[in-house]
Amino acid sequence: MFSTPIGAARLFLATVISLIILKIAVGFITGSISIWAQVADSSLDFLAAVITFLTVGFSAKPADAEHPFGHGKMENIAAAIQAVLLLGAAVSIVFAAVRRIMTDSTIQMTEAGIGVMFFSMVVSILLSRHLYRVAKNTGSVALEANAHNMTGDIYSTAGVMVGLVAVRLTGLTIIDPILALLVALLILRMTYRVGRIAIEGLLDVRLPQPEEEAITSAIREHTSQLAGFHEVRTRKSGSQRFVDLHLMLPRNTSVEDAHKMCDHLEEDIKGKLPNASVTIHVEPCEVECDSCPVSACSLRIGIQYGS
Repeated sequence: MFSTPIGAARLFLATVISLIILKIAVGFITGSISIWAQVADSSLDFLAAVITFLTVGFSAKPADAEHPFGHGKMENIAAAIQAVLLLGAAVSIVFAAVRRIMTDSTIQMTEAGIGVMFFSMVVSILLSRHLYRVAKNTGSVALEANAHNMTGDIYSTAGVMVGLVAVRLTGLTIIDPILALLVALLILRMTYRVGRIAIEGLLDVRLPQPEEEAITSAIREHTSQLAGFHEVRTRKSGSQRFVDLHLMLPRNTSVEDAHKMCDHLEEDIKGKLPNASVTIHVEPCEVECDSCPVSACSLRIGIQYGS
């Protein structure tokens, strides 16, 4: 139920709403600025969850006449919006923390804050692991961005919890706004990571090296049937991967055999990279050689037996 991008987005949305309600309640009770920083962070998680819920379904739509390459970049746009929201939260938390340092307000009922922060941390750990798992299986950029957000929440929540314990034991209330500033720094770090994910997708950055190596490995498995390959280009749009390359075949290869070779190679690459769209441009070998080790006969045999 929650193993699909839409299901995971629903789980994320419901969990974040529950945590926001708890944190708002304990924020009013304690008056802790670090807890209110957590409320601001979780509120952004809520907006991110709404954005993700609205975009993952749209981005999963198949290509159509108006969008021949699909709708995957919608997830990158969602990640970019999340980065902007995170930046805004960090700035507001810094402002509130500095003001609290100047006024030196007190904190009440720190035990309630400690309990809610511990509960929130455990929930964030479980949710982030699930989001990472679904994002890895589906290639969802928006879910990956949300998983990064929840990972940041784990560290910031743990820091706030430890700080409240320190305030309870020492009575030094200045620890509270200092922790809020540390939360802001963590949010800025997550802003960079999420923003980078968004920009790389929007600018068509090449696939990671391990994925490109998987592509070349699939091609080299057919070295005995190919004269060579070059111009391998890759990019990613949401969960969709795009690969195009130039494949060199012997001059005596028929159109039918060349087509079969391309189909076979496309399936091999898709087997190594989920959600891959492969485009192959075939060209003849540049050198005329009577003793070419790759023959049309061997090509047929290789395709027939999948070597």
